[in-house]
Amino acid sequence: MAITRFAPSPTGYLHIGGLRTALYNYLWARKTNGEFRLRIEDTDTQRNNDEAMEAILEAFKWVGLSYDGEVEYQSKRMDIYKKYIQQLLDEGKAYYCYMSKDELEALREEQMANKQTPRYDGRYRDFTGTPPSGIEPVVRIKAPLEGKITFVDGVKSIMNINCNEVDDFIIARSNGNPTYNFVVAIDDALMGMTDVIRGDDHLTNTAKQIIIYEALGFDIPKFFHVPMINNPQGKKLSKRDGALDVMEYKRQGYLPEALLNFLVRLGWSNKDQEIFSMEEMLELFDPSNINKSASSYNQEKLLWLNSHYIKNVSNDRLAKELEFFDCHLQGHDKKEMILDLSKERAQTLIELKNAINIIINRPTQYEEKGVRKFIKEDTSKFMDAYLKTLEEKQESLHLACDYEDITKPFIKEFELKFPQLFQPIRIALTGGTQAPSVYDIMAILGYNEVNLRIRTALDKNFNKEA
Repeated sequence: MAITRFAPSPTGYLHIGGLRTALYNYLWARKTNGEFRLRIEDTDTQRNNDEAMEAILEAFKWVGLSYDGEVEYQSKRMDIYKKYIQQLLDEGKAYYCYMSKDELEALREEQMANKQTPRYDGRYRDFTGTPPSGIEPVVRIKAPLEGKITFVDGVKSIMNINCNEVDDFIIARSNGNPTYNFVVAIDDALMGMTDVIRGDDHLTNTAKQIIIYEALGFDIPKFFHVPMINNPQGKKLSKRDGALDVMEYKRQGYLPEALLNFLVRLGWSNKDQEIFSMEEMLELFDPSNINKSASSYNQEKLLWLNSHYIKNVSNDRLAKELEFFDCHLQGHDKKEMILDLSKERAQTLIELKNAINIIINRPTQYEEKGVRKFIKEDTSKFMDAYLKTLEEKQESLHLACDYEDITKPFIKEFELKFPQLFQPIRIALTGGTQAPSVYDIMAILGYNEVNLRIRTALDKNFNKEA
């Protein structure tokens, strides 16, 4: 049984890299009948953003990643952290450091001049004298002075960090506030984390956190450090590449299933499988199979996945999703026909909305390029004749096949090529030349609306403004 967590800082909106981390933790906890917890790391009061905090919770709700228990806020746990800082001081495992900023800067300059890695030199580690006046001390932990810190990473295998690479790092600032690595270790231990799945940008923090675990006698969780998501050029993902606020994906017309399916494949795979339902993810995911190398963001694949889910979710679900984009089909007597037709070529819900609007809204203008190409001198003559044919058969016109049954003989009788009739009809009905099947559109609109739109176009002679 795995107990995992996702622990974002509310200093900015949740981006897709964070959502991928949350997804991996969620899947592993649910697969093992464990717990998935949400912790908000909000100790940085100067950078915290209330809107960002709400957006994190909103994103979780949108994609359907449910967490167990209440949300934990680090800002409400300060007394716990201070208790453990004092415990380490009392046990001689941490100490007050009175080094001034000027001293620290001078030390760094000296070390850099000597081509050494800048680090604290431990000068107050065993200090027993009189503290210098005017200095508010920080608290540093006593890091091991020799040997190695070794742990098995579930992605990167055995990791060895020489102790001389880790100095006596600060666990409490001069104002008493605990530092990041300290509170993370305390929280993960007290919340019973068995597995910590996070981005490999945290790999350098792991040794420090292990020092804290061992100093306090806590069990050390298993770590899985997931390689980052790069852009297609192998560089850090930027907003231009897709590192957006998760809720921006909703605003751009993506379904949450598509985004989660996309993210689970950015760093993990099951042979050549591309489409994963949540049930399949839960059955197949194992963090031990996370790729060791970085993954590349692929916008085309995300669009392909979104198109797949748009085609495969129910029309009732699509109609509900479209309400977010101010497209209302509930109660429309041709809702099923409209969605079945429109979703075939839509890659996003915005494209779906636009495709629907092309059908259900009367055109206010006609595409100039299409008019120049397809509207000829004799177009109005055979269009009038076609309208008369429709009028004669109007009582039998209900389905797309009904329109097809009368149109094919008409084309043959007038010795027309299909585009000669279909493109003028398509322009008259939708204003453009890229709409779906004319037969389907006419079946959706019905005889009266088809007649009205074609006659309007003919009366205007397909001029720009209808």
